[in-house]
Amino acid sequence: MTDDVQALQKRLAAFAAARDWEQYHTPKNLAAALSVEAAELVEIFQWLTPEESARIMADPDAAHRVTDEVADVLSYLLQFCSAVGVDPLAALTAKIERNEERFPPPQKESGAGDRR
Repeated sequence: MTDDVQALQKRLAAFAAARDWEQYHTPKNLAAALSVEAAELVEIFQWLTPEESARIMADPDAAHRVTDEVADVLSYLLQFCSAVGVDPLAALTAKIERNEERFPPPQKESGAGDRR
């Protein structure tokens, strides 16, 4: 795990400890909080057209809301990983590798006149 991710996890843990919130940061509660924050991110996009959603970051107010919700989702994900002992970057790397094996890119058909 990179030092940056570990440093963020330590900072989040210190923030919670200073407020005596560790008692609430169980895996179940953190998973629920993560779900709520992800839903709040979805809510921003709920009624937008695909075109509007692609341009959302051009609106400073909407961009601020998206950025805040991304931060909330990441915060709870990192805290959840700490609580259950998962290295998030190692988990992501392993998942990408499994997906690369499970879903190989389609093979290009060589057409007539294809000179390789």
